[in-house]
Amino acid sequence: MLKKLKELGPGILVAAAFIGPGTVTTATIAGAKTGYTLLWAVLFSVIATIFLQEMSVRLGVVAKLGVGEALRKKTQNSFWRIPVVVLVISAILIGNAAYEAGNITGAVLGFQVEEIAGINPLILVVALLAFLLLFSGKYRLIERAILGLVCLMGLVFLVTAFLLNPDWSQVLSGLFQPRFTEDHTLLVVGIIGTTVVPYNLFLHASTAKEKWGKSKSLKVARLDTILSIVLGGMITMAILIVAAVAFEGKPSEIQDISDLSFQLKPLLGSWSSSFIAFGFLAAGISSAITAPLAAAFATAEILGWPSTLGTKKFKLVWIGVLLLGVVFASLGYRPTELILFSQVANGILLPIIALFLWWIVNDRKLLQQHKNSWWLNFFSGIVILICLLLGLKSIFSAFGISLF
Repeated sequence: MLKKLKELGPGILVAAAFIGPGTVTTATIAGAKTGYTLLWAVLFSVIATIFLQEMSVRLGVVAKLGVGEALRKKTQNSFWRIPVVVLVISAILIGNAAYEAGNITGAVLGFQVEEIAGINPLILVVALLAFLLLFSGKYRLIERAILGLVCLMGLVFLVTAFLLNPDWSQVLSGLFQPRFTEDHTLLVVGIIGTTVVPYNLFLHASTAKEKWGKSKSLKVARLDTILSIVLGGMITMAILIVAAVAFEGKPSEIQDISDLSFQLKPLLGSWSSSFIAFGFLAAGISSAITAPLAAAFATAEILGWPSTLGTKKFKLVWIGVLLLGVVFASLGYRPTELILFSQVANGILLPIIALFLWWIVNDRKLLQQHKNSWWLNFFSGIVILICLLLGLKSIFSAFGISLF
């Protein structure tokens, strides 16, 4: 059993990627404004993510293909070749570059330090740490570092949630009795949308292929996927619960996630600010590492470049994403146009990639006895339908149109 646990890894990168500043912010606001009511949305997003990521990891382990590679091979002699390349580059490469500033800024949000020449020096520290880990080219080192950051997040938010001693009957009710009003729609979409993300499908297949690449490892890969995503979901739930307790009766007082530390002081004492700050730090750094990594895998694979950590073109992609993030974060600039552009691109890409995965894991020639069973097709179909709705919502929201 211990030997199997040591083999775990790629799934934790996925968990780290979706528990970034976006998820922390959404979960905090959801807890502050609705209490425990939307815990069911976190539970659903975890289940949906497991189904999608399991298909992705199966492609990497059994077929020894990344999602980008599979897309390239299936479209290389067709009309769809160029549109697919443009869409992946737009959604994953440009999108991750746009969001990287938020990852880096979110990491240092809980720390008050004196600026140097108008720049928060912690931004450069976070960026340097991400750079050194990625530049090492050592997958195992990156994996262990991310595992440590996720464990830190778990320690901070799960321990805090238990120390606050919430009303556990209300917690269970929020988990297993889905309910929400029209005012909650955006929060529900936000919770699901920050957990079920396209670039994780690319990241997971590529890192699973890198780590295992043997069909006999599929059981371990599935265990890794389930345990990691469940852990990520538990951390998201813990953040929501902490916010629900901290802001009970005063939801209007929340402006951003830094307000959470302030509200916890009367409940947990002065040390709570530092404790929560380290939770934000772990969330930001982990996403600041995985976002450039996912962009590099997706770009290299879709363009037919070598997709290993030490290759020149692979490094240039993640360095570019990280550098843009540092520049935007240092200047305090939010690249709104890029974010809106990538929001539309990701809205289009998510259902397409989900459908593509669904189709390719039903290919008996490629996956043999590991192709989808009827029940996997049924439940995956439901998840894909949700992805389609999320994609449409994302596209319409970018243009200021309320779809639902």
